[in-house]
Amino acid sequence: MATNVMNSPNLQSFDQNKPMFPISVIADILKVHQRTLRIYDEEEILVPSRSPKNRRLYSFSDIERGKFIQYLTRELGINLAGIKVIIHLLQQQKINPNNYMTHINEVAKEVKSFQEREAARAASSKK
Repeated sequence: MATNVMNSPNLQSFDQNKPMFPISVIADILKVHQRTLRIYDEEEILVPSRSPKNRRLYSFSDIERGKFIQYLTRELGINLAGIKVIIHLLQQQKINPNNYMTHINEVAKEVKSFQEREAARAASSKK
């Protein structure tokens, strides 16, 4: 699970929403290709700010959102369309973005538990 970079005592005084990192830095941090970040921007799931010269600039909050997107895609196997729906629902429920990972983990555990119960029920009914 991703950790929040803003939990470090030295970083708490910074504005986590201040755009300051170019796409190359964020691509290195998230270990993705720059094209992936451009796709996230096009799909409006990770939209960076723009500099006066129209360059993408990312904030600490964007890094955390990128880690959340990676968790959804890599760990839960959710595609970009699903991520858009999930983010919309989380925003609609007014869940703090810092709590997205915790909330989704709880939902994923509930879904897995339900799937396991259904599989057990199906297996016992075949006997």
